[in-house]
Amino acid sequence: MKFGLGQPVRRFEDQTLITGKGRYTDDIKLEKMAQAFVLRSQVAHAKIRKLDVAAARKMPGVLLVLTGDDVEADGLGDVPCHAPLNNRDGSPRHDTPRPALAIGKVRHVGQPVALVVAEALAQARDAADAIEIDYEQLPSVTDARAALEIGAPQLFNSIPGNLVFDWDNETSDFAAVDAAFAKAAHVTTLELVNNRVVVNAMEPRNAIGDYDATSGRLVLYSATQGSHFVRDPLAEAVLKLPKEKLRVVSPPNVGGAFGMKAFVYPEQALVVWAAGKLKRPVRWQSDRSEGFISDNQGRDHYTRAELALDARGKFLAIRVSLIANVGAYLSPMGPFIPTRSTDLISGLYTTPAFAINVKGVCTNTVPVCAYRGAGRPEAAYLIERLVDAAARELNLTQDKIRRINLIPPEAIPYTSPTKLAFDSGEFEKAMDLAMENADWKGFKARRRESAKRGKLRGIGMATYTERCGGGFPETASIEFKGERLDLVMGNQEYGTGLVTSYKQLVSDRLGIDADRIDLVYGDSDRSPRGLTGGSRALPVGGSALHEASLKIIEKGKQIAANLLEASAVDIEFGDGAFRIGGTDRLVDLFAVAEAAKDPANLPTGMSPGLDTTQVQNPTMATFPSGCHIAEVEIDPDSGVTMILRYTVVDDFGAVINPLLLEGQVHGGVAQGIGQALLEETVYDNSGQLLTGSFMDYAMPRADNLPNISFATRNTPCKANPLGVKGAGEAGAVGAPPAVINAIIDALHEKGVKHVDMPATPKRVWEALNAAAHSR
Repeated sequence: MKFGLGQPVRRFEDQTLITGKGRYTDDIKLEKMAQAFVLRSQVAHAKIRKLDVAAARKMPGVLLVLTGDDVEADGLGDVPCHAPLNNRDGSPRHDTPRPALAIGKVRHVGQPVALVVAEALAQARDAADAIEIDYEQLPSVTDARAALEIGAPQLFNSIPGNLVFDWDNETSDFAAVDAAFAKAAHVTTLELVNNRVVVNAMEPRNAIGDYDATSGRLVLYSATQGSHFVRDPLAEAVLKLPKEKLRVVSPPNVGGAFGMKAFVYPEQALVVWAAGKLKRPVRWQSDRSEGFISDNQGRDHYTRAELALDARGKFLAIRVSLIANVGAYLSPMGPFIPTRSTDLISGLYTTPAFAINVKGVCTNTVPVCAYRGAGRPEAAYLIERLVDAAARELNLTQDKIRRINLIPPEAIPYTSPTKLAFDSGEFEKAMDLAMENADWKGFKARRRESAKRGKLRGIGMATYTERCGGGFPETASIEFKGERLDLVMGNQEYGTGLVTSYKQLVSDRLGIDADRIDLVYGDSDRSPRGLTGGSRALPVGGSALHEASLKIIEKGKQIAANLLEASAVDIEFGDGAFRIGGTDRLVDLFAVAEAAKDPANLPTGMSPGLDTTQVQNPTMATFPSGCHIAEVEIDPDSGVTMILRYTVVDDFGAVINPLLLEGQVHGGVAQGIGQALLEETVYDNSGQLLTGSFMDYAMPRADNLPNISFATRNTPCKANPLGVKGAGEAGAVGAPPAVINAIIDALHEKGVKHVDMPATPKRVWEALNAAAHSR
């Protein structure tokens, strides 16, 4: 089929976007829409001694000015954290109350202090300038390690030592790990920084609040990853409304998200609250600089990792102590990100014992939440850097140490000591194919050629796995609209290609041209609960469409049998029609759907209509895996690193659309390379963000990225009916360790054993010079 599964169909979404017909939140124009400006804290840590808005309220065009006093007076709740967590002693983690507008104290630069609503944005800005604020500045701390030190500035009186949680992975076996280290022939220890990154989605955040006078309901228009995931906590936790009193609409197009737009923000609450007061629409649109100090950020871990090995390089145990910077407040999933994926530290290896502790620490920085991979890239970076360091210390090649320890195919299905349940995978063969595609054998000759030009050349690999495509249910409805189909989904399209994938899937299953299929999503009044995130769109949402299609076919056969005056067992379905097997008598799917509306055409007891809803509850996660290989060349005089070759071999199970699949990997690799080489969020000693614009924060550009050799070596997945494994985050999981391992391979002969991300020219040059002076 033209749009059948496995075909490299180009995205249906692209024509709309490249012709300027996309519809984003900022394209929504409502009658009498007022403009909102959020006045933000310019200091990292302070008590608010005075906040005088009297002059601002008298400014031209000003409709409303709100502060923390109004938050308290109206009884608004805090922006919630959804993730419960118990400390290692069994006590619950601390809370970090986060009001929509600061009450009495600010804890990071960029925290909302006041909301000004005016007829025009310029008027709102002018009024904000007229607000008088007197801060009593307090000492601040932005580094999580420093925040734990005795005498460090305290963010909350209720959180001693800034320690929000102290958690042990539930699979930790401290006694077994201690015993393994005691008998180990060798121990490798590595201290790692997983650098904080700013998400910088192409479309900055936004929100429009509205009041529906007819129904008395409030409405939020905002770019999200699933309207219900914003509506429910926003209504119930913050606005203190029944969720049915709030409608959340995400427009057809969202310009990137990467986890950052999945959850509730103060600004969404503020515009809805203001719209309810003014009984008219209120619009807020972040600019790029505002996003740097208010969007949830990613990563920011400091880790000490130890690996115990026997004399031949077999892994015996891993001990991990991780300090996670959660920011000034726990984001909605703040405790989940650094803890949930620590079980993936086991990687693709047969290590028998683990001891993993995570400390979550609050600092005077922007809150940290999900960013592409949400804990899985951090786990992969930790284990793959640790494995590589052990190989060098034991004089083993990068592939040799992995061959000794990779899960063998005969062990599948395999459950790791950290309770990862692998249902499929041939990990060594994927590594072999990656090495072949990267011309690993020819590397020595290429290194000699670089050396003749005074350059240092290195090659590095990283195997990886991640857990995705599981979790909570997704609901899909297939509805017949004349000669067309509506697919009603809870997922949100934000550049992932899911519109194309869903059309392609249903086109294949029901034999209908994809051009006759429409997607409906983003409106909490119309769409079911769902979320695009965690690489779940196809494993869960796609499986729901698959199962709904099968139900339509089965029910349709019975109706078609009535229409054709035949037995249902003689009815076959294909190419969008039901036919009596062995004959030319048929009736197409849409005719059956129309007939299904009339009870006279139905078998006794059958409900009218062919519309079908499927709630897909995943029973297990998927575990995509693979091997990344990076080859770099470094100029020792400048520290500049060039990635010359990049090779990926992935196992994604069944493939719906190879073109979109490769595109997802390319995007993930680009973000992983960005973190490895360029992106760094830097605060000064006063808590000011020094990298607050693209002038100072380096994003990956075309000339930073190599051509990517991509291939798959797929094994059947049993975790879902489609046999697919999630793919949206895999590139970002494998890239950082592969790139840093390649850099260390280039530098290790000069005495450099480790370079933290990002491996900027300055950092590489300093490492080379420090190593030279220490010899």
